Amino acid sequence: MDHLVVSLVVEGQITEQLWSSDSVGASFEDLQFTLGQGPGPDALRTSRMAVEHDVTATGAARWPTLVPAMAHLPIAAMFCLPLALGGISVGVLTALRASPGPMSGQETDDALGLAAALTLQFLGGAGTRGETWFDAQPDGELHCAVVHQATGMLSVQLALPLGEALLRLRAYTYSHDRSIIEAAEDVVSRRLRLDDDRPEPE
Repeated sequence: MDHLVVSLVVEGQITEQLWSSDSVGASFEDLQFTLGQGPGPDALRTSRMAVEHDVTATGAARWPTLVPAMAHLPIAAMFCLPLALGGISVGVLTALRASPGPMSGQETDDALGLAAALTLQFLGGAGTRGETWFDAQPDGELHCAVVHQATGMLSVQLALPLGEALLRLRAYTYSHDRSIIEAAEDVVSRRLRLDDDRPEPE
């Protein structure tokens, strides 16, 4: 694999990027978060491995907004494994490769073994539960902390439940071809209001 990402569930079907091997993996995870679609959300929703051996052959119906949006990333194959035990899902392990094709049998076994070990770790099997991993982040903040803050502000401003407020932020981000982090920062700093979808005057 060329890129690895580990994300943990923070609320419902919303995940937070805990660790990424590089900027490509981080950018891919940000796109999935922004658009709310992709193999990661599929794996989390179904508790089953979601794979795409050849991104260029992906049908438009599967991830209609994700595939065009990730065209600039050197990703040709995607493998997302749920970090789950029974009915408990704690996150997703994402493995990305620059060349198309399935994983070998040994690679699949290794990926499943890593996913199982991470699941046990985050469920507290080694004495440390998942939520404490966020506390140990170097900058002391979640990767998408500003998105969660902006979602709360939009929920109040637009009188919407948190889930719908996040959908509004995602829709704005996609339609304006912006990073969800940047848009959230504008909401939090009050440079952007989504009730009129225009930046406030300085």
